[in-house]
Amino acid sequence: MSMDELIAAARVNKAWPFQEAQRLLKRYPDGAKPDGSPILFETGYGPSGLPHIGTFQEVLRTTLVRRAFEAMIGARPEDGKTRLVAFSDDMDGLRKVPDNIPNPDLLEQHLHKPLSRIPDPFEAGHESFAAHNNAMLRAFLDRFGFEYEFVASNDMYNSGRFDDALRQVLCKNRDILEIMLPTLREERRQTYSPILPISPISGRVLQVPVEVVDAEAGTVRFADEDGSEVEQSALGGMCKLQWKVDWAMRWYALGVDYEMYGKDLTDSGVQSGRIVKALGGRKPEGLIYEMFLDENGEKISKSKGNGLSIEEWLTYGSEESLGFYIFPNPKSAKQLHVGVIPRAVDDYWQFRERIPDQPLDKQMGNPVWHLLRANGGFEAEEAPGAGDRLPVSYGLLLNLVSLPGLGNRQIIWDYLRNYRPELSPETHPALDVLVEKAVNYGCDYIAPTLNKRAPAANEAAALRALDSALAEVPSDTAAEDLQTIVYEIGKREEFGFESLRDWFKALYQTLLGSDQGPRMGSFIALYGVDNSRKLIGEALARA
Repeated sequence: MSMDELIAAARVNKAWPFQEAQRLLKRYPDGAKPDGSPILFETGYGPSGLPHIGTFQEVLRTTLVRRAFEAMIGARPEDGKTRLVAFSDDMDGLRKVPDNIPNPDLLEQHLHKPLSRIPDPFEAGHESFAAHNNAMLRAFLDRFGFEYEFVASNDMYNSGRFDDALRQVLCKNRDILEIMLPTLREERRQTYSPILPISPISGRVLQVPVEVVDAEAGTVRFADEDGSEVEQSALGGMCKLQWKVDWAMRWYALGVDYEMYGKDLTDSGVQSGRIVKALGGRKPEGLIYEMFLDENGEKISKSKGNGLSIEEWLTYGSEESLGFYIFPNPKSAKQLHVGVIPRAVDDYWQFRERIPDQPLDKQMGNPVWHLLRANGGFEAEEAPGAGDRLPVSYGLLLNLVSLPGLGNRQIIWDYLRNYRPELSPETHPALDVLVEKAVNYGCDYIAPTLNKRAPAANEAAALRALDSALAEVPSDTAAEDLQTIVYEIGKREEFGFESLRDWFKALYQTLLGSDQGPRMGSFIALYGVDNSRKLIGEALARA
C-alpha cells in the first residue's frame, strides 16, 4: 500500500475516526495550521478520583481520531504534525470527599482547596492528592503506549504560563458574565464570578463576587471568608477560573483544535464555546460521546467508584480487548461490567484475523486496524495483523478452566499441547496471556455459578449414543470430525429434539452446567475424548 493510496482511502472512509478527522481537515484544508504549528488534540481529566476506564476511553478515542487525521494528510506519528495533550484540572477545588478514598478525615480537613494543594490520602509518597491520581493516570496511559504530553493545571497557573490568558479573561469579564448569568439560577447569579480567588488566609477556592481592579496588572478585589476586603493578583496561581470559563481559557491559551467530551458536558461545551469566542479564540472540533453505564444501567462515577476498574478488566481480559470494546459507536451508551469481557476478547481476535484478507477500504473500517495504529506500532504501508490467529478461542478456554481441577495455568497448557503439540507459551504469547485471564475469570465468575442438571430421558439416550460414537474414534480425531458426530446424533429423529439448538443446549446444561457453550467438537478435541466420555458418564449417573 502506497502513501497516496492510504491518503485517498482515508479521505473517503466512513469509519467514525475518519469522519471526525474530516472535520479537522475542513478546518485546516492544507492539513496544518497557518503558522505551521502541530494540530493540537486535548483530553481533560479531573483528578478528584482514581482514573477509570471512562478516563482511558477518552484518550484512546482521541488518539484514534488523531491517527486518522495523520493518515488523511500522509503523516506518520514521528513526523510531529500533531500533538496530544492530556490535561489534568488539578487546580479545581475538592467539593466532596470521594467514597472510595482512604483517610477520608484527612481530605475533610482540606475541602475546597485545590486538589494539587491537598495532602495525599494514599500516603504513597506523592506531594498531593492530585499528584497521586495524576501519577496513576500517566502510568496507565504509559502502559498502553499512548504518545501524549501531560499538562497539569497547577503547573500552568503557578508558573505564569496562563497569565496572558487570565489577563484576557479579566479584560472580558463583563462579556463572560453576559454569557453565563442568563444560564444560572437567581440565587447563583448573586455570587457568580468567572474568577475564583484563592483565599490568602485558608487557601480555599472561594465562590464570591470579584471586582476586576486592573485587568492588565491582573489585580482583583473580593471579600475573604472572614469578611475582610482583599486586593490581590489573580495571576501566578492566586486564582482558579470557574469550570466553563477555565475550559474556554485553556482552549484559548493552548490553541486546542480537537477535544471530545461526554454527553453530560453538552451544555458546558456550548457555553465554553461562546466564552472562547469572546476571548478571541475558536472552539475546538469535537465529538460528544455517550456515557458508560454500570451493570445496573447507572452512569459510572469516579466518586462512587461504581465502574469497572482498569485493573479488573485487565485481570480477566487483554489490553487489546478493552480497546476493541471501546471502539464502536461512541454516540451509543455501553454497559461496562465483567460480563462483557469474554465476548470482547473473542470478537477482537475475529476482527484481527480478517485484516489480511480484506481490501484496503474494509481494513480501514475494521476496529483492529485503528487500534493497531493507535500507538504508531506499524508503518502506514503495512497490513496490520497479517498472519495473526488465535488457535483457541477465549470462550473455549473458559469452558475448559471452569471444569473441576482445571483452574491452573500449567494444567491448561498441558491440554493445549495435547490438542496441538506445536503450541507453547513461547510460540503463542498472546494465547498465554489469555490462558491466565481465563483462569482468573473462570475461577471467579463461572465455576461458582455452574449447575449441571440431570438429562431428560431423550437427552440421556442421545448422550449414550454420543458416548458410544466417541468410544469408536481415535484420541486424535480432528475437531471438525467430532463436531460432525455430535451434529449427526442431534439430527436423529429417535431422540426427539425439535432443533439442533435444543440438542446443544442439553449438552451445555448437562455436561458443562451452563446455558451456552463452545463448538462441542472443538471442546471434545481440547478436553480429550476420554475425558469428555467421563463427563457424559457423570451426566448419565444423574439421570
